[in-house]
Amino acid sequence: MVKIQQFFTKYRHSIVVVTTVMLVLAEAARFGVHSLLAYQAIMVVAGLIGLAPILLTAISSLEVRLISIDVLVSIAVIGAFIIGEFNEAAIVTWLFMLGEVLEDVTLQKTRSAVQQLANLAPQTALVVNDDGTTSEEDVDFLDAGTRVLVKTGAQVPVDGTVRAGSALVNEASITGESRLVTKQADDPVYAGTILENGTITVETTATGDATTFGKIIELVEEAQDSQTKTQRFIDRFAKYYTPFVLLAAVIVGLITRDFRLAITVMVLGCPGALVIGVPASTVAGIGNGARRGILFKGSDVMDRLRHVDTIAFDKTGTLTLGKPAVKDVLVLAGDRQTIIDQAVAIEQQSDHPLAQAITDLSIDRQLTPTNVKTVKGQGIRATIAGQEYRLGNQQLVAGLVENAPDLKEKTTRLAAAGNSLVIFASADRSELAIFAIKDQLRPQTAQALRQLKQLGVKHLVMLTGDNAGTAKEIAAALPIDEVHAEMLPQDKARFVEQERQQGHRIAFVGDGINDSPALSAANVAVAMGSGTDVAMDVSDFVLVKSDLANLVTGFELANKTMRNMNENIAIALLTVVLLFIGLFVGYIEMALGMLIHELSILIVILNSMRLIKYSPKVDHRQFLKPANDLK
Repeated sequence: MVKIQQFFTKYRHSIVVVTTVMLVLAEAARFGVHSLLAYQAIMVVAGLIGLAPILLTAISSLEVRLISIDVLVSIAVIGAFIIGEFNEAAIVTWLFMLGEVLEDVTLQKTRSAVQQLANLAPQTALVVNDDGTTSEEDVDFLDAGTRVLVKTGAQVPVDGTVRAGSALVNEASITGESRLVTKQADDPVYAGTILENGTITVETTATGDATTFGKIIELVEEAQDSQTKTQRFIDRFAKYYTPFVLLAAVIVGLITRDFRLAITVMVLGCPGALVIGVPASTVAGIGNGARRGILFKGSDVMDRLRHVDTIAFDKTGTLTLGKPAVKDVLVLAGDRQTIIDQAVAIEQQSDHPLAQAITDLSIDRQLTPTNVKTVKGQGIRATIAGQEYRLGNQQLVAGLVENAPDLKEKTTRLAAAGNSLVIFASADRSELAIFAIKDQLRPQTAQALRQLKQLGVKHLVMLTGDNAGTAKEIAAALPIDEVHAEMLPQDKARFVEQERQQGHRIAFVGDGINDSPALSAANVAVAMGSGTDVAMDVSDFVLVKSDLANLVTGFELANKTMRNMNENIAIALLTVVLLFIGLFVGYIEMALGMLIHELSILIVILNSMRLIKYSPKVDHRQFLKPANDLK
């Protein structure tokens, strides 16, 4: 039976065409040559052809103890045959199958954003051989470290690092924005992006599904298969609603002794629009977000996002650019260049943004630290030439600097100027310095936060491990309601938990490993695309472009999608109610009711498709372009 079902599924479009032609021939026989026998015979054949795939699906449903829509239609059509209404049987099966075909076509369009992404996935690469020649190979067989040549007009086939040449690259497939980015030696490039001009040699770091592009497609596909609470409710509702309609039809038949009326009740009671409306909205909404560089990990995220009243932001890399630079090195003990050489050597072992700022300093000699240990939320310890050094906040170096002259006054002054401080201290207390590091706000931050408040977010909070002076200076330029500084990762997570316990719906926006506890604790976890893989793994949705303007867009899109779902539910329920009213007052018959029923399915799908072209009200021209992209 499975093979037969597969046959009917494969040739569903052809079957609809055949039955359509037969219905036309039947009407021609009836009104053209006035042959009632030919009319009835053609209708019987058309009805049987249309019934076959519906009946097989109904039997499969009953085998797993599910009374589906196909069960109702099958019983109704068989009943129509029994009472001799062959034309009703044929028309009902034709309308039902036509509706399924049209659903397939329109739903396929709602998945167009993901399909467009998938079509961009490169399949082959020009591999640079050891002798300098090139050969075309399948990207799935490339290993990390393989060098590939990319020419003007070609797609970058892998994630990697430019090793030779320069080019202008269109990164729309990754960022959702058709802007040209200059790529030179040591710059990262991503699979699926297109070289508009230039030629580069790229050293492979990831291929296929492991690339940024592959992960984006995977995230969106998983999200489109997920369900909201509304969807799960509708599924449960349909599970019990369909048997209820069958029972109601039986009761109507027993009371009225009108077999035709009972069959019609089964047809009109099919909850097709109700079942299809919510997933259609989900697919369209998530596809729209994907096209804009907003990756929702499921429609349930949209449902939760629209109820958020509080948003907590990490500072570094989220509200700020995340590329701080050392503004001053204040040496309290020891030689300045020696301290810088040692600090750079140690911080090269860390990927923290403040550590990266220190590693950008010029050095006179290369040192090799040992016994390197990261102290979560505080800094890093290491040994160089037998001497232990600490670089981090005051908690980390507390035991080494308690008697340092003027340290408190200098740290207070530097912090008040908006600097983040990294204190360098040796275990023997012979070397002590303060690295004053300053980050910059993302250009779009203030406007984005104001937009969020306009959309109904009541409370905006900054949570940072930085000192209070830096945090307050950053917050002063933003519509931030609350600031918490010098927080460890567990402190951020605790704050989020407390907000939830107080009844708030809180979203947390972060980008680093240290943000993962708070992201996991939040009602909605938002990761910046420039962040770590860990942050993106635990998040509910990702802002690919690390653009807070897209957080605003995400809120608007979530609200619009959920409203669209509710509109579809209302359309479906209203249609069923009106059909039953029309049936019992004598204006609706089986075939007309089935036509209206199928039209209601198309209406909710078309309503969902409006989400594909929906443009949020946020005017992105007022936002400057972000500096970071998804790693």
